[in-house]
Amino acid sequence: MTDAASHYGQALYELAKDEGLSQQILSELKVLEQSFQAEPEFVTLLSTPSIPKPERCQILDDSFRDQVHPYVLNFLKILTERGYMRHFTGCCRVFQQCYNADNGIMIVTAVTALPLSDELRKKLTDKLSTVTGKSIDLQCEVDPSCLGGVRLDWDGKQVDGTVRRRLEDIRGVLKNTVL
Repeated sequence: MTDAASHYGQALYELAKDEGLSQQILSELKVLEQSFQAEPEFVTLLSTPSIPKPERCQILDDSFRDQVHPYVLNFLKILTERGYMRHFTGCCRVFQQCYNADNGIMIVTAVTALPLSDELRKKLTDKLSTVTGKSIDLQCEVDPSCLGGVRLDWDGKQVDGTVRRRLEDIRGVLKNTVL
């Protein structure tokens, strides 16, 4: 993550928090991030130096006025004027991290061989919430190479209870066993 993304994402979060708008602005940022990922040419257009800054800001006004909170629109304009639109996704990540930290939310990724049922998702979320004392935002991924079990990833940590990991452990033991 760049210093610009960190600086601007934190600044927007502090403003939103002070105004009691952090949840609303987070929701709007998520929608914009998805839109920009779907249409990367739009971000390229806003980053094109051959188009004067006032025209690029007018494009933002025409596209988002009355669609997003004025703070979000002004944030986009600042990024555009300063040539930092390519850091928008990083700014969103920093905003989300600040929001999660202030609201006791922990993002956990569960990797399984097959999709988790709603019942298993709820059980896992409840158990993790009980163990950590935090609200859990469970992100589920499917990786058939796991073979079974679950791997949990959060804050750079990992608990690997997959069948694949266990087989690798057994292979290591057998490889080092002298008969």
